[in-house]
Amino acid sequence: MSQSRNKVRIIGGEYRRRMLPFPDAAGLRPTPDRVRETLFNWLGQDLYGKNCLDLFAGSGALGFEAASRAARRVVMVEKSRQVCESLQANRQLLQAGALEVMSGDALLYLKNCRERFDVIFVDPPYDSDLLQQVLPLLAQCLSEDGVAYVEARQWPDALPEGLTLLKRDKAGMVQYGLLGLASA
Repeated sequence: MSQSRNKVRIIGGEYRRRMLPFPDAAGLRPTPDRVRETLFNWLGQDLYGKNCLDLFAGSGALGFEAASRAARRVVMVEKSRQVCESLQANRQLLQAGALEVMSGDALLYLKNCRERFDVIFVDPPYDSDLLQQVLPLLAQCLSEDGVAYVEARQWPDALPEGLTLLKRDKAGMVQYGLLGLASA
């Protein structure tokens, strides 16, 4: 049982059906397959040429999925050294040249970010206040037509200035949605 529990399956693209192991770590829970299917239906099955940022990368489910779907570049940010090493090992296993694994704090990464991304995945540990801290920093890192995918147990009461809700859904205990830049 623990064999399949600590594996995540890529559901589409070049690495489709590949199973990637990930370590036990506090708060680490991959985005469920059903939610990822909906997300990539929203985003489009092909992310060709897009720059993606996977904050709180964890198991890497979202970042690996984006790389599998031809994203030009995927930056994965993960604080836990053990989890980061696992992401690097899986990157090597897939020979995923578009993936960059950054060891560090997601909030610091965003605060110091000088580039813009087409897709930003935001799936922080559920029992933290990280989502509220990250949301106000997202607009500065999104490209003009960029979107941010947000996943949480509790959907935020209000979005910060500069962001607008594009789509939202719920699956079991998971609330998720896409945010875009509010038009000026």
